[in-house]
Amino acid sequence: MQNATENPPSGPFADDCPTTLPHNGALHLGLSHSSYSANRQNSVYTNRLHNVRTHFVQRYGRIYYRRRVPAVLQGAIGKKEVWRSLGTDSLTVAKRRALSVAADVEWMFETARAQIGHDVDPVLLARSEGRFDGVSGQPVEPVSLDRGMTLGDVYDAYMNDPTRNWSPTTRMAYQTTRRLVVAILGEDTPVTEITRTQCRDMIEVLRWQPRNASKLFPKLSPIEIAELAKREGRTDLINAANINTYLNKLGGVFNWAVAEELLDRNPAKGLRVPDPTARRDKRRPFSTNQLQAIFAAPLYTGCRDDGHGYATVGTARPRNARFWIPLLSLFAGLRLNEACQLDVADVRNIDGVYCLVISERSDDEQSDKRLKTSASERTVPLHAQLMELGFIEFVSSRKRAGEVKLFGEVAMGATGYRSTTFSAWFRRFVVRAGAASEKTCFHSFRHCFRDALREAMIDRDVAMTLGGWSISNGASVSDVYGNGYRLKTLKEEIDKIKFIEIDFSKLKSE
Repeated sequence: MQNATENPPSGPFADDCPTTLPHNGALHLGLSHSSYSANRQNSVYTNRLHNVRTHFVQRYGRIYYRRRVPAVLQGAIGKKEVWRSLGTDSLTVAKRRALSVAADVEWMFETARAQIGHDVDPVLLARSEGRFDGVSGQPVEPVSLDRGMTLGDVYDAYMNDPTRNWSPTTRMAYQTTRRLVVAILGEDTPVTEITRTQCRDMIEVLRWQPRNASKLFPKLSPIEIAELAKREGRTDLINAANINTYLNKLGGVFNWAVAEELLDRNPAKGLRVPDPTARRDKRRPFSTNQLQAIFAAPLYTGCRDDGHGYATVGTARPRNARFWIPLLSLFAGLRLNEACQLDVADVRNIDGVYCLVISERSDDEQSDKRLKTSASERTVPLHAQLMELGFIEFVSSRKRAGEVKLFGEVAMGATGYRSTTFSAWFRRFVVRAGAASEKTCFHSFRHCFRDALREAMIDRDVAMTLGGWSISNGASVSDVYGNGYRLKTLKEEIDKIKFIEIDFSKLKSE
């Protein structure tokens, strides 16, 4: 007997497809309307019969079968609703196909009851052999509990997987991709029905997305935006790297779904668009002229103040984050966030060598620090130029002030990285300094550092160690042996790098 607590409410869903079928069986007996009216008083009526539930929902030109999962089964099934596409926009066809789909859903519910130890109906639980799919006509296997997960369901399950360690920026990247992908493919689309053709069609939509499309056209869908961009012949479109990032993130979700046995295959596997820009051309090192403009700016030679007056000539010689962070990247190869998140305790004298300890750990064990890769964790001796400019004296002043963070004035950004706010300021700084260029950014300092290592003929293995670069291709088993280079050796090597065309003498405080 059906559990009364699991019966659906008598009222219809707002999005149920309306039907014109009579709720009373008299018309099916061949009675005329007059006979039907005359016999109404003899008919048996109930509210439940008058409110027959079709469980139909029409979305994106198709009719879907939708059932709410009983509350007691939601934990076992992993969702609150079950959706099945009936593969048609015809209500007549949908009603016939729904019989088979409804049987599958009832079997799913009964299987879930068995899994959690509830009483089951053996008739509903039994699966007959040789059944055929009502839509395709092909033989079907017994469905799994997750056969009907939607794209939105799978995305959410992936992002909530407790076995994955998400960084704030990675989570934000997947959330951004999710918003775009589900707007194109449909959040309620059963994930098993997504085809490779649909994924290719999605690429075409992505190719015609203008930069900042959601801000330019907040009321339009991505598909509508793409159609508009085509008509207008817009050229301010996102680049191939952006499109491939979206495809990579979507592929990651599908690969996870395959591993979790929610999908048989990844329909987006291997899909990419050609990128006409070579990887080494995406970011360039600063030119000599750019470096000269940066370190001749008022911030380094005398400005009004370290606030809004950093680009105005004056007598102030501030020595804090804005002054030191670019120098640390140029002479120590630090990534922006590695420099921004330094603790005062990360500057140490080890065996007579002043060093920067790049690590996620902090003395108080309350660290908010993050590193890009495991190879990023390293110890970098301070270059002689940094010592000459007074970096150790600056660190000592911070220590005397009781500061924990070396650059405490750099606030945490919305993404969970301190580099976010500094990067925004630096973009304005290079413009004011006359050093802006299309393919350069703060990370260009690190490119300059790598070129300086080459110019100094420093051994590649030493260079990889100093810069915290991963060695993946051609790595030897012997690379994991030993403790690495002595700090005195690394100090000798890093002091070899020079930027002879840049006059750093003007940066010294008087």
